[in-house]
Amino acid sequence: MSFEAYWQQALAHHQTEQAIRARFPVVRTAEELKAISDADYLSTICRRVFRAGMKHSLVDSKWPAFEQAFWQFNPVACQLIDDARFEELMRNTDLIRHWGKMKTIPVNALMVTDVAKAHSSFGNFIADWPEDDIVGLWTYLKKHGSHLGGDGGARFLRMIGKDTFVLADDVVRVLVNEGLVAKKPTSQKDLKAVQQFFNELHRESGLAYSAISMVLAMSIGPS
Repeated sequence: MSFEAYWQQALAHHQTEQAIRARFPVVRTAEELKAISDADYLSTICRRVFRAGMKHSLVDSKWPAFEQAFWQFNPVACQLIDDARFEELMRNTDLIRHWGKMKTIPVNALMVTDVAKAHSSFGNFIADWPEDDIVGLWTYLKKHGSHLGGDGGARFLRMIGKDTFVLADDVVRVLVNEGLVAKKPTSQKDLKAVQQFFNELHRESGLAYSAISMVLAMSIGPS
């Protein structure tokens, strides 16, 4: 089905173009992404990890305490945290005391510092990755980070403002209806097929991948 057909379906459900465009995620320019510090990238990665399966507003309300406890997420400092420090942090009632998620912080800090060494900054790496292979970036984050599989990588990218589609339930319904996949895609073969589908819609519409993702979701009906 053409992008125009999805747009018309979304319009039928949501009545006005303004209502549709109001739901489009914010996308930062390459320059804006490069200006974000490595510490802020690590902070956002970690906040995404803690948000998974938890009420986002709760995590966000606790995040200033996390910033203080983890040295404003300085990646060099965070990758050196040992078990004694973690045990101390687990007694801090201002934090969300989830041992498994806490332990992801040094792993993700190491990923950020390794990438920054190779690309001068983590922001350069994120900004320069092509959106027409965004699933490749998801795969990189899953492989080299911790707790960034599934929707984790895409959700982090959405939070930071990197243009990406997200495989939300309604988007997956569209993909299944199109016969591209039988269920939520996880294999590299299925992810590449989905990427090609989004690339074609991007060429047709000229819209950001995140906006296309939202239009597809809204074409299913009100949410």
